[in-house]
Amino acid sequence: MKSSSNRKIPTLFSPLIKTPLFPWLVCIVGLGLIGFLAFFWNLGTPGLLDETEPLFAEASRQMLVTGDWITPYFNTETRFDKPPLIYWLMAISYQIVGVNEWGVRFPSALAGFLLVCSGFYTLSYYAQQTQFYPKKEDQKPGFITPLAQPSFRKIVLHPLPWMGAILIAFNPGILAWARIGVSDMLLTGCLGSALLAFFLGYAKSELPEGQDLTPGLNSSKIWYLAFYILTALAVLTKGPVGIVLPILIIGSFLIYLGEGRQVLKEMGLFKGSLIFLVITIPWYVLVILVNGQNYINSFFGYHNFQRFTSVVNHHSAPWYFYFIVVLVGFAPFSVYLPLAIASTKFWKRCYWQHQTRIQKLQLFAVFWFSGVFLFFTLAVTKLPSYILPLIPASVLLVSLSWHNIIPKNSFKKNRFNSINITILINILFVFLAAIGSYFSKNFIGYDADMPDFRGDLQASGIPNISALIWAIATLGITLSWWKGKISSIFIVNILGFISFFILAVTPTYHLLDQHRQQPLRHLAQTVVQQRKLGEELIMIGFKKPSLVFYTQNRVEYRLDPQDAIAYIQTPLVQKSPAQTLLILAHPQELIDLGLKPDQYQIIDQAGAYQLIRVHKT
Repeated sequence: MKSSSNRKIPTLFSPLIKTPLFPWLVCIVGLGLIGFLAFFWNLGTPGLLDETEPLFAEASRQMLVTGDWITPYFNTETRFDKPPLIYWLMAISYQIVGVNEWGVRFPSALAGFLLVCSGFYTLSYYAQQTQFYPKKEDQKPGFITPLAQPSFRKIVLHPLPWMGAILIAFNPGILAWARIGVSDMLLTGCLGSALLAFFLGYAKSELPEGQDLTPGLNSSKIWYLAFYILTALAVLTKGPVGIVLPILIIGSFLIYLGEGRQVLKEMGLFKGSLIFLVITIPWYVLVILVNGQNYINSFFGYHNFQRFTSVVNHHSAPWYFYFIVVLVGFAPFSVYLPLAIASTKFWKRCYWQHQTRIQKLQLFAVFWFSGVFLFFTLAVTKLPSYILPLIPASVLLVSLSWHNIIPKNSFKKNRFNSINITILINILFVFLAAIGSYFSKNFIGYDADMPDFRGDLQASGIPNISALIWAIATLGITLSWWKGKISSIFIVNILGFISFFILAVTPTYHLLDQHRQQPLRHLAQTVVQQRKLGEELIMIGFKKPSLVFYTQNRVEYRLDPQDAIAYIQTPLVQKSPAQTLLILAHPQELIDLGLKPDQYQIIDQAGAYQLIRVHKT
């Protein structure tokens, strides 16, 4: 028995591992698992989240109902906030999976997954060119097509691309916006993939003449073409910012290196601009022809120029706002961003000018990060989602920084240097996350829309689970640092965050949905079942757009009871055929209407809301 243990026991998977298709299987299964867990798992379980998500969902549904794919509408009014790509994709998604939450969120989730794949390919190509072919004269074409290439298996199993793919998928910013049906993730996916496509075209253009032996993904022209198409899609997603940011980032990068004229010639700027215009211009021309000056004033004036130059919808914030957003939105790896940026030594222009193009990926990420950050810091209107497009640049910086540090194992726990300081900040940051999680129930104030949420959250034990996850992560990072295992620090951080996402964030979101959104969905279903022909629905005190989506009918929103009374007394309402109205509000607002109990009928109630029927006189 003892001697048999020394024999090599063939495994069930040995034949599979030796096949040329094994690296492809690793890519498909690995990326598929990351995408499923981060973006598609439980995607359609929670209801639409007021206020913004139902606006996109209903405008897309209206496109299917009316057949008007030019002008978006919400609640019978034009919605010029965003260009049409997100609405088109949602409408197409409805036709595939149905008009439901899955259909609303699928475009965002898909954009997140495609960004993960783009980051994975870029970092794989970087690993191939810098590690397996370190000398410029030995560099060979890209890694995907030549399956017989000896390094292909090694590249697929290289930690760098997987590190990048996991970091793109699992951070608070990407997870938050890839799982809701708004335009921010689609913009980030298009813009991020466009910038990565530009860099791949830029890097592959350096290959010597005749060395590009395999067509397709290894051709710089293909990647430049992808850049123009993806940039056009970004403009169709959110307007001028989709082209302004790439020009700012790529322009400053090329000017800094003194390569502008040469690279613009390689890019085929004239042909690329034509492709860009052919994709973007037709819809803008058609929507202006249909809606005229109203569209120009609303979209270009209000939603673009005014948002940049003045405060819109009370979304003001101090100059340091985005420092906090990046710290939280890329947690816990945001603490490594200053070290990652400083390690590039971006101020050494002469040094970077003498590097091969693929080696300039870190420098490009610095310009990407700073371009997005500075642009939106200068903008007067500020929202957390605005700087989501810098998350992929943050991932590149941190991944490449760790890629350079781990093999060297270049730190000692008793040495006072930037690496140790950053790791200690990481430990403190995660420890504070544990403390904050434990006491989070005390920070939640009273909300009239979900009065029992705080008690149910405490009873669920989720804050304690969250605190335990981050406490274990704190201990794991500390032990890894003490034992000098720097690679384990990355693993503990990412496992801690994924555990937090699965065991704490997801259950909290479902609990929040039960308290905040489920009562509205229930009452919307009651409206669909009980509504009489021509009967109007009025919502008093607050605007919940999800009611329009779930009732699939117009809703009249009024801020207060007196405003509602004034509306009911208008000739338009009084002369309508229906003699009764449906009103949805908090009980106190119904009292403020001056109604006596015998003057209305309670149809249904859920959560903090009541649905009543009242005679319009």
